[in-house]
Amino acid sequence: MLTFGALRAIDGLDLAVESGRVHGLIGPNGSGKTTTLNVISGYYTAQQGRMTLAGAPLPFGRPHLRAEFGVARTFQTPRVVGEATVIQNVMIGGTINGRTTFAEAMLSLPRHWREEKALAHHAHAALESVGIASLAHVHADRLQHSELRFMEIARALMARPAFLLLDEPAAGLSPDEIVRLGQLIAAISDQGTGVLLVEHHADLIFDICDHVTVVNLGKVLAEGTPEDIRVHKEVVSAYLGG
Repeated sequence: MLTFGALRAIDGLDLAVESGRVHGLIGPNGSGKTTTLNVISGYYTAQQGRMTLAGAPLPFGRPHLRAEFGVARTFQTPRVVGEATVIQNVMIGGTINGRTTFAEAMLSLPRHWREEKALAHHAHAALESVGIASLAHVHADRLQHSELRFMEIARALMARPAFLLLDEPAAGLSPDEIVRLGQLIAAISDQGTGVLLVEHHADLIFDICDHVTVVNLGKVLAEGTPEDIRVHKEVVSAYLGG
């Protein structure tokens, strides 16, 4: 449970994301979707409840250490270093695995250069996987919105996450780009990564998700397969506009 004053942002939400599957999290604006991602990724601390990863407790807070637990995420508004190139932005996502000390980096010692070379190689591979390798040396502040979305996913993949949290990645994308995004998410899950997808594009949710949880006012309204959710009377009435 998580409250902000008198508002219960999360109220008894029970969520299980499995490896190699895409789990959709949908609901109206203000229903607690992004708040849930913020709790899982450590930005918010719940007042009650618990989280586990592979059966072991996952501590609340400490977002800077989430990559060590195998959790990576993207944000509603892409977070980038505008003056850095695309590949430099993506390389940031892999620094959690580095062993170079601050002194070695400052003195440009051999281990620093070896790790930089390896990071660049993996970053280029990540950019290829999301389809924007040709933009590797473009400054990030020159990218279109859709390109920033895919760049963020590439950066998240640099941590080789066991679980990937995606916060409205289709926002602002064209229909063709949404199809491409869906194919990418499916490919990521096929590699064994569990994906928790917060999204307003119902067609994307129903096309690629294995399981869907619908939330409203911080509570679970419904959950099941996409086929179950499509015909759930309360969901159709309250969310899908039927």
